[in-house]
Amino acid sequence: MSTANPQPLWRPDPERIAQAHITEFQSWAAEHHGAPADGGYPALHRWSVDHLDTFWKAVTEFFDVRFSTPYARVLGDRSMPGAEWFPGARLNYAEHALRAAATRADEPALLYVDETHEPSPVTWAELRRQVGSLAAELRALGVRPGDRVSGYLPNIPQAVVALLATAAVGAVWTSCAPDFGARSVLDRFQQVEPVVLFTVDGYSYGGKEHDRREIVAELRRELPTLRAVVHIPLLGTPAPEGALEWSALTAADTEPAFEQVPFDHPLWVLYSSGTTGLPKAIVQSQGGILVEHLKQLGLHCDLGPEDRFFWYTSTGWMMWNFLVSGLLTGTTIVLYDGSPGHPDISAQWRVAERTGATLYGTSAAYVMACRKAGVHPSRDFDLSSVQCVATTGSPLPPDGFRWLHDEVRDDLWIASVSGGTDVCSCFAGAVPTLPVHSGELQAPGLGTDLQSWDPSGKPVVDEVGELVVTNPMPSMPIHFWNDPDGSRYHDSYFDMYPGVWRHGDWITVTSRGSVIIHGRSDSTLNRQGVRMGSADIYEVVERLPEIKESLVIGIEQPDGGYWMPLFVQLAPGAVLDDALLNRIKQAIRQQLSPRHVPDEIIEVPGVPHTLTGKRIEVPVKRLLQGTPLEKAVNPGSIDNLGLLSFYEDLARKRG
Repeated sequence: MSTANPQPLWRPDPERIAQAHITEFQSWAAEHHGAPADGGYPALHRWSVDHLDTFWKAVTEFFDVRFSTPYARVLGDRSMPGAEWFPGARLNYAEHALRAAATRADEPALLYVDETHEPSPVTWAELRRQVGSLAAELRALGVRPGDRVSGYLPNIPQAVVALLATAAVGAVWTSCAPDFGARSVLDRFQQVEPVVLFTVDGYSYGGKEHDRREIVAELRRELPTLRAVVHIPLLGTPAPEGALEWSALTAADTEPAFEQVPFDHPLWVLYSSGTTGLPKAIVQSQGGILVEHLKQLGLHCDLGPEDRFFWYTSTGWMMWNFLVSGLLTGTTIVLYDGSPGHPDISAQWRVAERTGATLYGTSAAYVMACRKAGVHPSRDFDLSSVQCVATTGSPLPPDGFRWLHDEVRDDLWIASVSGGTDVCSCFAGAVPTLPVHSGELQAPGLGTDLQSWDPSGKPVVDEVGELVVTNPMPSMPIHFWNDPDGSRYHDSYFDMYPGVWRHGDWITVTSRGSVIIHGRSDSTLNRQGVRMGSADIYEVVERLPEIKESLVIGIEQPDGGYWMPLFVQLAPGAVLDDALLNRIKQAIRQQLSPRHVPDEIIEVPGVPHTLTGKRIEVPVKRLLQGTPLEKAVNPGSIDNLGLLSFYEDLARKRG
């Protein structure tokens, strides 16, 4: 792969660099903590990983983190897993999330948008009042620090209030989106045994109302630890018997009381996609999330009180938790509850326009779908407020970068970011002071010693290797739920390289310091000894207008052979004839290499995804290797289970 010196697609102008919070932080850290004053971001990053303790101390001081009890030192133990951050310190995440209420009481903290695309504001004062009222009611219900509180909720203001009230009490938040079926929710919530469930009667999506009352009744039956259920009537139905009304719990004018908890006290539980078994219940800490998100949102995303932060997400994805943390920087956050394509595929651009979003986050898949559909965002919408378009979920192909540059604005900061639910943050991505190259993430994050390693554990540059992190990050899980000896946690990240986090992505770290993501390493394609990521193939194949989506799998055969089929879902009206087959093969041969050309190209009715929209490669590979459906995949984790029968039938025919 050539990573020589291509021309950047975008460079920040001197004024933007001068005004960036990260520039201010570098000069401040140089003056107070010996950080390099010169050398720009690369020098600051090097310092941040070489002097990890000093760097994180600087972050807490720069953002004025309030420790009600001081810490003894920054890192009590730096081993992984098991790093001990800020021992002795006590604080509260929700207290920091609501700080802006003191100076900006009447300005919007939240802008809520439904499918009418009309924003309705919730002021900082109102948000703080509701959190205070609800936290007092949770305490009255007997909720104590460490208890779990769950939400079966869409991306609505009530979900933010419930999370912050839970954190204020020192309880542990966990949520699922209401498009999850009962089994998917129970696979998650039963593990953590919640004492309170916040729920809606239904939700609207794609112009239709979806009644969830039967599923809520099933959740109540199957969660015996529940002491209270709180009903939010989005569809206007009365509360079921024994449930409490949201409006009654949030009516008081109560000053919030913030429980001061240890730095490593659990804040929330997130879940892995759980495609092949029960989802991992990932626990992150109040302090770890607070300092990691201040760094990521305040420095990397360059957010502050003047910004409006919109990310298209649901409460079942870590990006929702990340979005809520925008409040830590005093930013107004935009909550969109609705379909990304209603009434048409331009919906997200319309929301960005109507809310005056300055940072607009979406998925690479949405960008590529807009490109394929011939959408013209800047022609049809006023996007003059948008300073940055950020993407995640999968790597943004070079064509996606070029399309955003051409169709939104040529002076647009495009931030492709990559991280994981596991750390609820980014390993690499946005840096407001660096150039952007098509198809690349700008750089690893501050304090993140991201490297690409070969199988023997040697760092490689300009070569594909495993994404590893060799220093602890504060937001790494404190543990998995119900993993008493830590073995499941250890096996998830530390089995390949002891003491080093291996994330499971193939990446290239370029000699220019940028990062290229090639896809998951656990679904690696290994053709004649050459390893490649599936993302490289999707990028080439899905440029063809006839291809809606694709899925490539590499399967080791019992006889030592290797079968690599490419599954394609065609665009409406397209036909997989010899001409299209040849064009697909030719595109792969010319733009990648002859070794990448699949053994077969097979038309499929659709590509299955996780509930958060990621293509599922490993379960399909297992099906094609003959694993029965019930053992190959956790059915509750898939967006369209019916699609898997096609792959199961294909395996049977081939077998």
